[in-house]
Amino acid sequence: MKQRIITAILSLIVFVPIVYMGSVILTTALAILSLIALFELFRMKGHSLLSVEGLIASIALLLILIPSKQGILGTLYSANMLFYICVLLLLVSTVFSKNKFNFDDAAMAILGSIYIGFGFKYFLLIRFEGLGLLLLALFIVWATDIGAYLVGRKFGKNKLAPHISPNKTIEGSLGGVFSALVVATIYFFVFPLDFSFGMTVILAILISVSGQLGDLVESALKRHYQVKDSGKILPGHGGILDRFDSILFAMPVLYLLTLV
Repeated sequence: MKQRIITAILSLIVFVPIVYMGSVILTTALAILSLIALFELFRMKGHSLLSVEGLIASIALLLILIPSKQGILGTLYSANMLFYICVLLLLVSTVFSKNKFNFDDAAMAILGSIYIGFGFKYFLLIRFEGLGLLLLALFIVWATDIGAYLVGRKFGKNKLAPHISPNKTIEGSLGGVFSALVVATIYFFVFPLDFSFGMTVILAILISVSGQLGDLVESALKRHYQVKDSGKILPGHGGILDRFDSILFAMPVLYLLTLV
């Protein structure tokens, strides 16, 4: 627990200023994080990101992540077309890899680039719209994690998804939602945004629930590949996927609810 807390504090000291600065600095940081997350996914599948297929998947991910106004490769072709070319190349690779890279591997690479790429992309787009909304979402996600852990540890009896994550409980999940509501309420009165308190409550609930679903999805992913953590880059927390799994689900939900 001590190592987990120290890692969290150090990560916040580095990450929060980057989020505050935004712009190209944040874009670069998220690109690096997304590539590390894709590397973790490839490693879980038994492949290397430092391969032809890994390079193609990395390009596909960056085509999703990096906004066109910051100058992606869309001169003759759109980003969507270039992404689809990457998909085709991954499928073609299954023909010439001598069964070392099959259709399941290609599906993992394509779905992984979409899952990670869009999760971080919406993080970036929300930041471009304003720092306040992004901080609200982050506080809700973090409050959910802490609340679910503390309540689940103290009062948890009924398993939430025992076949996926045996330690998570319904009581912990509800505690996470309650913690999110408390933090969102405080945030609303201290740093009011351009929507009502009722909307803040709805956002808190939906972001909290979607973040928990993201956590469960990554737990299912790890159970499928029979690994404990996605990586070891963050002592006490595991890998980038372990740390950002909730955010990868919460940010698209927030974007769809407030900015579309």
